[in-house]
Amino acid sequence: MTRMLALSLAAALAMAESPAHALKPFTAQYEASFKGISAGGAMTLSRQGQRWTYAMGLRNAMANLSQATVFEEAAGRYRPLGGSDRSTYLMKTRAVVTLYNWKGMQARWTGDVKPQRAGPVARQPGDMDALLVNLALVRDIGFGRTSMSYRLLENGKAKSMTYRVAGREKITVGGRALDTTRVVQSAGSKQTAVWIAPGVPTPVRIVQREDGSEVFRLQLTSWR
Repeated sequence: MTRMLALSLAAALAMAESPAHALKPFTAQYEASFKGISAGGAMTLSRQGQRWTYAMGLRNAMANLSQATVFEEAAGRYRPLGGSDRSTYLMKTRAVVTLYNWKGMQARWTGDVKPQRAGPVARQPGDMDALLVNLALVRDIGFGRTSMSYRLLENGKAKSMTYRVAGREKITVGGRALDTTRVVQSAGSKQTAVWIAPGVPTPVRIVQREDGSEVFRLQLTSWR
């Protein structure tokens, strides 16, 4: 039993580090819609030494949203080291910084947060933030997984989320037809669907619904 467990662990680590699924820097452009309001968007992944920065930005004439997570790869997992979330809407700005303490196994939030949402929240190995889930889904669907569970630390609390494969669909991006896998996560009246395609390092589409109505859509238009 011990030998079989060791072999399974070695195989899992080999998959996590395989060149086909290794992280690579990219820039992706998106079209976004929030409750019918359109915006332009981008996601980028960059590297400095052993640290990666994954960032997303959305902008239109009324609002500007930016999120970023600094993380590292550890034992086949994406381990967040720090995060920032900044939004401006009609001249009103909100900014939040997330602090991850892996030695103390805690997470805290500073900035425009309520005291009850500042933490600390106890950490567990494998914890991620909402932004990193995008990269984890691309990785795990690439491994052929059909059910994926993640523990998120967000807004001063921890919650578990499970995504399951819900079907296949062709989506055209820049004149190119992509064979995508659609995964879905539901929590009460809220549902998030994400479309992943082989060879594309970022989600092709993200759609969020509440009470059956679409409230947010992010559609990939190009990547490099």
